[in-house]
Amino acid sequence: MARRPIALVTGAVLLLEAPGIVAVNAVMAGFVEAQSMSLDGMDPDAMVAGTWGLGIGSGVALLLCGLVALLAGIRDRRPGRAGRGLLIGCAVVHGVLGAVAVGLIGWGAFAFLMAVVALVVLTLVAYGKDAEAAERVPAPA
Repeated sequence: MARRPIALVTGAVLLLEAPGIVAVNAVMAGFVEAQSMSLDGMDPDAMVAGTWGLGIGSGVALLLCGLVALLAGIRDRRPGRAGRGLLIGCAVVHGVLGAVAVGLIGWGAFAFLMAVVALVVLTLVAYGKDAEAAERVPAPA
């Protein structure tokens, strides 16, 4: 089965997406700082710090997800419990962001996010329990 290349591509896509999300949040933080924006009287500096924090946190989470998928592909073994949980969370967040992106950005962003969801889910399914059990069963002679 082609599960190793799928996991490697998933890992590469997530690793490339991480600096992108940090850059998007950096641009948003720059706009917030330049225009002194606030929500309901909140300190603009807190808004800038929050935007940077969200960007860096999201980037680190994507890096971890990418490393989990990359290691699964390199080792050709399913990720551990924490790794699977991380990848499931990544798929859910991408799905929600895709739903929001349709209205705010357009169908291109939606298509990209759904492609990432598909890669992550395909990686999880390819390294599922049934796939590992089928490999361990010896072929009839």
